[in-house]
Amino acid sequence: MFLELLIKLNTEILPLVYKVLFVLAPIYIPFLLIVVAVKLYAKYVQLKYIAKQEPILLEIKIPKDIQKSPLAMEIVLGAMQQSGAATYSEAWLDGKVAPWFSLELVSIGGEVKFFVWASEKKFKNLLEAQIYAQYPTVEIYPVPNDKDYAKLFTYDPAANQIWGIQYGLTGDDVFPIKTYTDYNLDKDQKDEYRIDPLTAVIEYLGSIGPGQQAWIQVLIRKHGKIDLKMHSFKKVDDWKKAAKAKIEEIRAEATPKPKKEGEYPGFPNPTKGQIEQIAAIERSVNKMAFDTCMRGFYLATKETFNPIYITGIIGSIRQYNSSTLNGFKLKTKTDVTDAFKDWCTVFPFLNDFKDKRVIKLKKLMFNAYKLRSFFYPPYKYYKQDPFILTTEEVATIYHFPGNVSATPSLPKIPSKKSEAPSNLPVSQK
Repeated sequence: MFLELLIKLNTEILPLVYKVLFVLAPIYIPFLLIVVAVKLYAKYVQLKYIAKQEPILLEIKIPKDIQKSPLAMEIVLGAMQQSGAATYSEAWLDGKVAPWFSLELVSIGGEVKFFVWASEKKFKNLLEAQIYAQYPTVEIYPVPNDKDYAKLFTYDPAANQIWGIQYGLTGDDVFPIKTYTDYNLDKDQKDEYRIDPLTAVIEYLGSIGPGQQAWIQVLIRKHGKIDLKMHSFKKVDDWKKAAKAKIEEIRAEATPKPKKEGEYPGFPNPTKGQIEQIAAIERSVNKMAFDTCMRGFYLATKETFNPIYITGIIGSIRQYNSSTLNGFKLKTKTDVTDAFKDWCTVFPFLNDFKDKRVIKLKKLMFNAYKLRSFFYPPYKYYKQDPFILTTEEVATIYHFPGNVSATPSLPKIPSKKSEAPSNLPVSQK
């Protein structure tokens, strides 16, 4: 039976398929070429536009006595809700793309630093004004391009080791992570009762020793509909529709089904977890949202490299995870799969290929980090799609902590700065 089918496949079916493909070739081949040409053109105009822009990196030094909740950072993030091309000509002729920003927590030898990066220098004054408006006691310093910490480090497999990851969400985008409101940071509390989830990240960064570095990068871009103005023929609606559909799905699950035909459904009886899910989603849909990519890197000389810090860069963000909502997980890493490592153990001749592959993966993600590239070429959607976080979620991950964070390696400005009183008497000569 099988032999007859195989003979029929080779003598009748395949020749017919070849003939159909040959006859239809004048139709589908030009179409495929046009699709490829349009995609290449879109990539070209985007790269051309991005290359013309001059990015800006700002370092923020914080004081000891910040008494503001992460809500203040939410207001700052609102200024980063910047749109891209307004017309089709701007998109397809100029290659204009929506600007993106990078919020960065960095430890260099255990000294923790805060950075904000923008894809276009024109946002410098806007960012400074928004940050000073909410945090008037901080100090902001533009970082020259040649002093960018990411560009000062050169990856050399013979001299140093690096290990990088990209985070993903444990659940659907519509479910939020555990935010500062869940930790009651939106309420006025005494310092001894305040629990800031960012402290765990800062403690990890502060534990890094000499000759080592740890970087955390949160890339954000305004979330909205994807269409031709975003250089995409695939139209994708805003996430709020999916969020509302998920709420209805949860409510349907909480409603008892009729036992007999003709009976009415029972009264909804949601569990505590379902009530929390609906409340969290409803709170999220009222917030502004970002397309997001989150990366982490551990870097060290070969002599100081300690694998325990790899575990730390993964585990230091678990306080944002919720069993009923969402959280972070390791999505992409600068390493081959465990299954391939098993094959290398069985077949040792594969080890050379594995080592070369690991070095290539490290170089690719490291370059993507340095360029802050993810939403557009050259590293567009590197290894994964972006996920969605609201301003509340991003502010939970990145804000300026106050007295609750007493990490010795977090440099803080010793005193407040303010202008002299306007009615100060002036001596006459």
